Amino acid sequence: MKNFDLTQLRTLVAIAEHETYVAAAEKTHRTQAALTQQMQRLEAQAGVPLFEKAGRYRRLTAHGRRLLDYAKHMIAINDEAWRALKDRELTGSLRVGSPQDVADSILPPLLANIARLSPRLQMEIHVGRSPFLMESLRVGELDLTVSTREDPALEGMVLRTSPTVWLCAADYVFEPGKPVPLIIADEHSLYRRIALTALDSARMSWRTAYLAPHMIGIKAAIRAGLGVTARSVELLGPDMRVLGEKDGLPRLPDVSYYLWMRPDSLNPVLRQVYDGLKSTLRPLDLRNPTIRSK
Repeated sequence: MKNFDLTQLRTLVAIAEHETYVAAAEKTHRTQAALTQQMQRLEAQAGVPLFEKAGRYRRLTAHGRRLLDYAKHMIAINDEAWRALKDRELTGSLRVGSPQDVADSILPPLLANIARLSPRLQMEIHVGRSPFLMESLRVGELDLTVSTREDPALEGMVLRTSPTVWLCAADYVFEPGKPVPLIIADEHSLYRRIALTALDSARMSWRTAYLAPHMIGIKAAIRAGLGVTARSVELLGPDMRVLGEKDGLPRLPDVSYYLWMRPDSLNPVLRQVYDGLKSTLRPLDLRNPTIRSK
């Protein structure tokens, strides 16, 4: 049985993450020619094409993307083994934020990964709304947060992209042709904007049936059968159902949940935790990278 070279796999991951050979060479402190030779040897060992031409550039083939997934896990296991042998487990505290609607879905596996990487780390969990979590991150009240909000000034990664759907109570009777009775949050809500934009674009009338600033109120209104709401499918429970285009409602865009890191942090463990998560999780923004060789 042949063994892959972890150095070559690290180079493959670096090229995928930084998109160009030049940027990957700077990151790994090697020349572009050295990286090219490593990828040629890796491709020869794999016995299948890992790259293909895309105009002036090169991109990963299906085999290359598959190997990329394995490479991340192999590197993560290797690094975790070294940490365990050297007993250099991280200690200290980490403040993690999460929106209310994914506190039962995305947050638990994220916390489990942090605990597995750093079992001695103390975590403080803050559950709230995305705009306020992002503000807390920027002012230094949080170290990491899950959020639907985008901020190009921050370092982060996509944890999951989820469909946005129209939700109502399982026994709710929707009446097409009448103004849509909306369960919505205040003006800070991303899902409020998504719902109103979709209905206005479809030239459908609507009315506010229930207004609540918190997820507890939104869930209560859905279960009480007061109307419909636009939310991530993550919120769907056994006492709810999804309405769609067959019911006369417009299609809604997907929403991405990001993991953002606090900028300019003085917390010595934050960078190590974030890099550990990035190597063990599967960020969706690397699904089909185009690799620029120049």
